[in-house]
Amino acid sequence: MQMNEPQRVGAGEMARTVVFAVLLLGYILFLVIALTPSEAGAARLKDIASFSGVRNNELVGYGLVVGLAGTGDGTSSTFTLRSMSNMLEKMGVEADPDTLKPKNVAAVMVTAKMPVSARPGSTIDVTVSSLGDAKSLLGGILLITPLKGLDGRVYAVGQGSLTIGGFTATGEAAGAQKNIPTVGRIPSGAVVERAVPFRFNNQDSMTLNLSVADFGTTMQVVNKINASMGGEYASAKDISTIDLRLPDRFRGNMVPLMASLENLDIAPDGRARVVVDEKTGTVVLGQDVRLSKVAVAHGNLQIVISESENVSQPGPFSDGETVVTPTTDIQVTEANNQLMLMEGATLQELVDGLNSIGAAPRDLISIIRALKVAGSLHAEIEVI
Repeated sequence: MQMNEPQRVGAGEMARTVVFAVLLLGYILFLVIALTPSEAGAARLKDIASFSGVRNNELVGYGLVVGLAGTGDGTSSTFTLRSMSNMLEKMGVEADPDTLKPKNVAAVMVTAKMPVSARPGSTIDVTVSSLGDAKSLLGGILLITPLKGLDGRVYAVGQGSLTIGGFTATGEAAGAQKNIPTVGRIPSGAVVERAVPFRFNNQDSMTLNLSVADFGTTMQVVNKINASMGGEYASAKDISTIDLRLPDRFRGNMVPLMASLENLDIAPDGRARVVVDEKTGTVVLGQDVRLSKVAVAHGNLQIVISESENVSQPGPFSDGETVVTPTTDIQVTEANNQLMLMEGATLQELVDGLNSIGAAPRDLISIIRALKVAGSLHAEIEVI
């Protein structure tokens, strides 16, 4: 018995060691999987696609802002005068529009975005914009304004104090202004009175609209959705539209399904593109832009013309007249740049090749166009 006891103790310690090693290996494997970076350039599906039934509804209304410090509409805004008169008549006050002075009142358009999930009693933000010739809405209060949808029905009612991100101050000979003082916002300034007649969970199928118009990206999304759901539920309708057939287990309870699908990692692809903004001289090259082997020489030609005038004075006691003789000085400078051999299989090689020419950003616009005409630049050029 005494000889067998040490053996039993040693076996127990070994078993505990093996269990600890297995747990440690599992923990390390979990960390490796959790900390492994996702696919390069990957984006979440919800960042590149919109789902049917998940949208905002535009609301608009016409109202009056009161309480302005003399910066409201002038008497030339007849619609403001009529609106004031109609409002006062509804309150039992008779007022002649021709006698009203609307310098403390401004007619405004009120806009808002109401989510499809908004229910009566919830609040949404509103934006208030001057409609007449008001100088500033600073310090104003929006009176109760019905907000209507595209169908003409009232879905929300807005009212409250405006927050303005700018100001204006004028004097007799000068003035100062910061940002736009004729547009303001009212956080939670509208109360939803009617919900949109749509039930998200009642859908039997769903449509996904991708913001990237690319066949490869569309098929990538289809394959990942089907792999995630374990069946052929998604199919591509066109280059950026996907039809999703809902499994029976998710009908009436689509939120868990959408929570899992919207976080799928997708690597968006698209056509190689070069974007040129000639107004600012900005050139943006996509990572898929390629350049075949080509020789480029770029030389700057600079011509400077300066004019000066010399006075020719006649001698004393002569019958000559004083005349002005113009003088023109022309200087021509042309850089003598050699041919540079350029080839870019990657974006970095392409950038290095363009930088080796020593061209300014605006010169790059002409070079890129010439490369496209020569057939060496394999990308679509878009001028904005």
